[in-house]
Amino acid sequence: MAALTPHAGSAHVIGITGSPGVGKSTSTNALVVGLRARGKRVGVLAIDPSSPFSGGALLGDRIRMSEHALDPEVYIRSMASRGHLGGVSWATPQAIRILDAAGCDIIIVETVGVGQSEVEVAGLADTSIVLLAPGMGDGIQAAKAGILEIGDIFVVNKADREGADATVRDLRHMISLGDRTEPGLWRPPVLKTVAATGDGVEDVLEAIGKHYAWMAEKGVLEERRVRRAADEIEAIAVQALRARMGDLREGSDLEGLAHDVVAGRLDPYAAADRVVGSLTA
Repeated sequence: MAALTPHAGSAHVIGITGSPGVGKSTSTNALVVGLRARGKRVGVLAIDPSSPFSGGALLGDRIRMSEHALDPEVYIRSMASRGHLGGVSWATPQAIRILDAAGCDIIIVETVGVGQSEVEVAGLADTSIVLLAPGMGDGIQAAKAGILEIGDIFVVNKADREGADATVRDLRHMISLGDRTEPGLWRPPVLKTVAATGDGVEDVLEAIGKHYAWMAEKGVLEERRVRRAADEIEAIAVQALRARMGDLREGSDLEGLAHDVVAGRLDPYAAADRVVGSLTA
């Protein structure tokens, strides 16, 4: 990371998220086709869920992107989530830095299917695209999942299905309810696509370009990247502290404090203060 960091920082990171079955892999494939037509060098990180029972992951997203297999300007890497919550993998920030330093103009991070809490991709991406599909109850799902807050661009995929226009209308209505009136704010567009045929993909690419230009003009791009770096530093520090906590448990200090809490000689907050004190000493 020390060797790569000076060479990173120029790629536009795009996060794609949405419920399972909305067409994230197909949409990613369609975006790669459009970006390559514009001469962009593209890196794709496709995060697949790991089984909580076997620990294995299928890593099957590359199957849907096989047409790019022989293109030297496209690099596709499947990554297992390894139980990490938030729809991404623990190693995703490091992988983004590697692709950035390797000269990718655009890095697409395709997340595990979002449920009602996995919105971590917003912290990893410069531009977050939320995919929805008609007939999946996605309007209400989006409202309660916090997805309306993280999306920079909303895309209703499979727009050739019945109910697509109603989904678009509902989304625009919900976004307008939280719309602030200050001039110069980014207002997320709601677009329609049929990723399997490529319909509407050019509109999405145009919206991505407009969002990037807006972020650069308003200083939002720098703010997001600083926040992303701070989150990464915090995550690495917390991981290091967890490792030290494991050593503490093996050294039986934690067990002794637990016995004191059970016996009523110590309250859990005071015990936790002692643990933190021993870790930072």
